[in-house]
Amino acid sequence: MEQGTPVGLELVVHKPALAGPLPTLVFNHGSTGWGTNPAVFRRTVKCAPVAQFFAERGWMVVFPQRRGRGKSGGLYDEGFKPDRSGYSWEPEVSLAGLDRAVQDLDEVMYHLAQRPDVRSEQLLIGGVSRGGVLAIAYAGARPGMFRGALNFNGGWLGCSGASYAEVNRRAFVRGATFQHQTLWLHGSKDPYYRIAHCRKNFDTFQAAGGKGVFHEIRGGHGLAYRPALWTDAMDSYLASIG
Repeated sequence: MEQGTPVGLELVVHKPALAGPLPTLVFNHGSTGWGTNPAVFRRTVKCAPVAQFFAERGWMVVFPQRRGRGKSGGLYDEGFKPDRSGYSWEPEVSLAGLDRAVQDLDEVMYHLAQRPDVRSEQLLIGGVSRGGVLAIAYAGARPGMFRGALNFNGGWLGCSGASYAEVNRRAFVRGATFQHQTLWLHGSKDPYYRIAHCRKNFDTFQAAGGKGVFHEIRGGHGLAYRPALWTDAMDSYLASIG
């Protein structure tokens, strides 16, 4: 719902040729750069390499498009400046955008709980960039829902603004109540989320009680699209969480 009006969310579903119900990964998209180009908001985002990797292992993958993104209804409003000229660097405004994304995921998970092809006791959540930190934070907000959480190059704000360290720290700490292992995959050449910053986020997450494994991988912000760099780490993680 948005201002009392029902809003539909687009879900892109990638399924293996197997009878269900299937273990399911909910994989979340990132931001739109600086948030300055509304045309980009309407691009449906999925990650074919992630879908293929999991389908080959018997998983269904769902790529939700949050409000105002892709073909989803509503306004894209994940922490914008008052004039909507781009993303806000004000921590409370930015983190209110994270809260809005959590609301959208609640609707997605409610829908998936009704689907007969989803094995509700074997769910993963993941994402890339803004979707990566969203996955960790959401797993903490709904601690009994998932078996694991995957973070590819995650962060809510990139390193160009003064508040990015505070915002990202506060966002990741939300996930520390999740009682299962998480997987953090970060590119050592990512220009938006520098590796030292990402390690500090992980250390803070662990200090707050979070569980996980951190991998520094020789790659950039598009790490999720290069499965040769993370297949072994992902297979080990999946084996570890059963």
